[in-house]
Amino acid sequence: MSLKIVFMGTPDFSVASLSELISNGYDVVCVYTQPPRRAGRGKKLTKSPVHQFAEIMGHPVRTPERFRQTSVIDDFEALGTDVACVVAYGQILPQRALDAPEYGCLNLHASLLPRWRGAAPIQRAIMAGDTQTGVQIMQMAKGLDTGDILLSETVTIAPKDTHDLLADRLSRVGATLWPRILAALERGALNPRPQIIEAQDSLVTYAHKIDKSESRIIWNQPAQSLDCHIRGLSASPGAWSEWNGKRLKILLSQHITDTAHNTDAHQAGHLSIRDGKLFVACGPSGTERIELLTVQLAGKPKMSGEDFVRGYINNKVCTLV
Repeated sequence: MSLKIVFMGTPDFSVASLSELISNGYDVVCVYTQPPRRAGRGKKLTKSPVHQFAEIMGHPVRTPERFRQTSVIDDFEALGTDVACVVAYGQILPQRALDAPEYGCLNLHASLLPRWRGAAPIQRAIMAGDTQTGVQIMQMAKGLDTGDILLSETVTIAPKDTHDLLADRLSRVGATLWPRILAALERGALNPRPQIIEAQDSLVTYAHKIDKSESRIIWNQPAQSLDCHIRGLSASPGAWSEWNGKRLKILLSQHITDTAHNTDAHQAGHLSIRDGKLFVACGPSGTERIELLTVQLAGKPKMSGEDFVRGYINNKVCTLV
């Protein structure tokens, strides 16, 4: 059979999946995405990445502000689709919408469920220091990412992965799952499995949306934890500290494991320079170090740690708070 598909997604992460469906010849009858939002310095009304890509490819696009409206669901049902493919759409679908396509709604999620259910699984996995994550397609059900798992792929989190690097890799790997899962659907060969059994409820974790209050860096934390925190928040909103009364975003760092460099105790947040590179003392005793690789002072462009040293650090004794 030839499946009629509706695609639902919004950010860059979703575009690879829509591209994969189109390039494999699936009949994408309509694309749903979030409405245009004001963005950038000029606050110009901007279409989502999925919206822009769908229009380029000649597919009709719908952008309801609230999917729960009766008229929106009526229009969704009227499409008469076989299945909905959902990737980071950004709205909760009511049960009536989940039941509208003949085979329901399938969702690509960027974690190994039930770990990191919710809105920010990629950021939370990096921030927690996880060494593995993955992508899974699940059958959508009532509840937050609670549906049965249909297909999974594990992905390693590298020590230097930022949110953007990992998101790009997960997006590409996840996109390749769609032809496999839809081929199984056409053959009637799907094999759903529950996420957990009652005895494993402790495995459930939630990837709550990042709150801006989380982004301030507390330097007395261990260096490895701080490095994970910085890399996880690198895309948005950016981890930050204060330097000379100004906000300094730390966009990329490196955990220093050289014990010869991690011996002298300093106040947590103390900046030091070595061979033109910028380091921060951290940890409960102030003996650990992270190197600041990319920073951004308020109102200034991004710059390397070395450029920050050359342009702003006039002496070797200063502190981040």
